Amino acid sequence: MQSTDNRQLYHQKLNRVLEYIHNHLDEKIDVRALAELSHFSPFHFHRITRAMLGEPIGAYINRVRLEAAAKMIRYSTLSMEEIGYNIGYETPSSLTKAFKHHFGVTPSAYRKNKTLNLNSVNKMETTSLNIKKPKILTVEDKNCIYITLKGAYQKLDYPSAWAALWAEVKSQKLFTAGIEHIGLPFDDPKVTEESNIRYDACLIIHKEAKPSGKVGVKTIAGGKFAVFHYQGSYTRLDQVYNYIFNTWLLQSEYELREEPVREKYLNNAEKTEESKLKTEIYIPIK
Repeated sequence: MQSTDNRQLYHQKLNRVLEYIHNHLDEKIDVRALAELSHFSPFHFHRITRAMLGEPIGAYINRVRLEAAAKMIRYSTLSMEEIGYNIGYETPSSLTKAFKHHFGVTPSAYRKNKTLNLNSVNKMETTSLNIKKPKILTVEDKNCIYITLKGAYQKLDYPSAWAALWAEVKSQKLFTAGIEHIGLPFDDPKVTEESNIRYDACLIIHKEAKPSGKVGVKTIAGGKFAVFHYQGSYTRLDQVYNYIFNTWLLQSEYELREEPVREKYLNNAEKTEESKLKTEIYIPIK
C-alpha cells in the first residue's frame, strides 16, 4: 500500500510541475521555481524529474514549446511572430532556429508542407541493468580529507585527485585500516553548466587531519541510506540513477532526505576492467 501511495505522491508532485509548464509556455520558466512548486528535495529535483519524464526538465520544456508551435503552424493562421510570442520566443528568428534544430525543418517549410513527419524526440536510453534490492543502512558521520573538482564529470582528472589525497595520507601519517574512497557528485550535468559542475573526491579517514593547500577536511553527515550495489562502467551510472529514481523510489515506502547522493568506489579504476568496477550508491532516505 505504501509503495502505491509513494508512486501517486510523486506523480502528483510531477503533475503540478507539468501543469505549470503547460500553462506558462508564453513566459520565461524558472527551473528553481519549479523545484519549489514540486516540493521535491532540491538536491534530487532534477534527477527525479529526468527519470520520470525520460528527459531533462529543460529539454521537456523546450520540446512541449516546439510541439505547441507545430500545432499552431499546422492548425492556425497565426503569423510566426505571434506563434513565437505565444510560446515564449521573443523573435521569429529564435523560433525558427530552435524549431529547425529540433525537427530538422523550418517553421515556414512545415507550414507549406504539413505532411512532413515531425518526430524527433530524443528520449534517454533506458537499458535494463542488473540492480539488486538495496540494503537499508544507518551510517555514522564520517571524517574525510577531500579535493573539490569542477567541470564535466567525464573530463575530470580523478587519478590526480586520488593521488594527491593519498600523498596527504602519507605526509600526515593518516594511514589506518578502513580508508574509503567516496565521491560526492553535487550537480546534474544535464542542468548545471559544465564549468560549474562540482564533485568532491573524498578519503574517509580515522585520524585527525589538517587542511593542506587544495586538500580540505570536513565531516560527511551520516543518516539513513538505501545502498545499491552496481558492477560495471562508470559511464552507465546515469542509467543506474534513472532506475533508482523512476522505478525503485516509486515502488518503495521511503522519502528522500535533503542530502546529496554519494558513491563509494570499491576497487581501483586504474587497475580494473570497466565491466568489473564495483560502486555502492548511497541514496539518503527517511
